[in-house]
Amino acid sequence: MDQLECPNPDSWEERRAWFERELESKQHPMASYLVSDHATSLLVELQCCYCAGAYLAVIILSVSIIDAQLRETEAMDSRIGTAKLLDEYFTGQDINWLRKLRNKYVHVDIDDPALNIDAQYSDRKEMESNARKAIEMVIHAFFQSPGT
Repeated sequence: MDQLECPNPDSWEERRAWFERELESKQHPMASYLVSDHATSLLVELQCCYCAGAYLAVIILSVSIIDAQLRETEAMDSRIGTAKLLDEYFTGQDINWLRKLRNKYVHVDIDDPALNIDAQYSDRKEMESNARKAIEMVIHAFFQSPGT
């Protein structure tokens, strides 16, 4: 099982380079941005999870990062619910897709579980694709409101 082994250095580097390119390409070179220190700290963890191939962790962590970023820099509200926060302040696409996917992973439905051990073997490509989409959404949240 690849994800239980130390990542291949080439795979790690390929993922790290992709993450860095995404992060750098979404910033306007002449803009400044308000960023949440909390969200930025979690972003470092997100990159580590992605590079290690911990794709489910990327999905789960992504919503927390977007929540922290928007809560601290856009809403300035510690009490607003996450669903409302994301709907009102995230300007990108598919935020409800990400929130619902994260919720399926975090909150077990005993009648229709979203995860099983076989998925760790058979669904790796889909998990990686979903993780990349989630990372793109996180990066969007960081750079959706450029300042001057």
